[in-house]
Amino acid sequence: MLTEQQRPGEDSLSPQIHPTAIIHPQAKLHPTVKVGPYSVIGEHVTIAADTTIASHVVIEGPTEIGIGNRIFAGAIIGSEPQDLKYKGGESWVKIGNYNQIREYVTINRATEEGAVTQLGNHNLLMAYAHVAHNCTIEDEVIIANSVALAGHIHIESKARISGVLGVHQFVHIGRLAMVGGMSRIERDVPPFTIVEGNPSRVRSLNLIGLQRSGMAPEDLADLKKAFRLIYRSGLTFQEALAQLQQGEQNPSVQHLCRFLQQSTTAQGRRGPIPGKA
Repeated sequence: MLTEQQRPGEDSLSPQIHPTAIIHPQAKLHPTVKVGPYSVIGEHVTIAADTTIASHVVIEGPTEIGIGNRIFAGAIIGSEPQDLKYKGGESWVKIGNYNQIREYVTINRATEEGAVTQLGNHNLLMAYAHVAHNCTIEDEVIIANSVALAGHIHIESKARISGVLGVHQFVHIGRLAMVGGMSRIERDVPPFTIVEGNPSRVRSLNLIGLQRSGMAPEDLADLKKAFRLIYRSGLTFQEALAQLQQGEQNPSVQHLCRFLQQSTTAQGRRGPIPGKA
């Protein structure tokens, strides 16, 4: 139950908690954390400075939340994974700094004991997005409304996921990729590309996103050459990658080649989404 010392105005060193919020005595909240009406924060939850929690939010543990996050009404963070393999072991949600987690977003803990569902820094998760067990979302990712991420998905930094779509478990989505709305994503999304459709296909480079990211013109030119070789030459992925690896590469082309190589050969990867027919 909430103690008198936790009520706003009673103690300048206490978190700013609405009287109707329920905070477990073992939860650790920085004094600058704000908690809105009727929110519930459970045991084994740690929340760092300047994080704001709106009304009717539920945060279960073990969960760690960093600095300066904004968590909007109705979000549920740290609940058990929706996975029949879960046996009740201690698993985690770990959230970095300066994220916006909008209305009714759900983020589940990992399945295996000691494993983590992880969200990095400066991400925006729009309303009704679902992040399932064992997902990793890096930094500056935008996930639009009503996106459903299955388990074990990895999204690299600055990717953009448009609304009302589902992503299959174990899929990897590359850096600065853009996924079109209402797409069906069941294989890996290569970095720097635009993917959309059902079945989904690589349509082009994400030129506007790359330009906005500040990529140097010479690096963008190299990526265009690599894209044409991989998707427009008629070569297989392996043949195109072999040609690209013969010469010197800038870091972005290296990242694209490494992503595709791992996607086609590494155990547990689903293979890359193909180019358009």
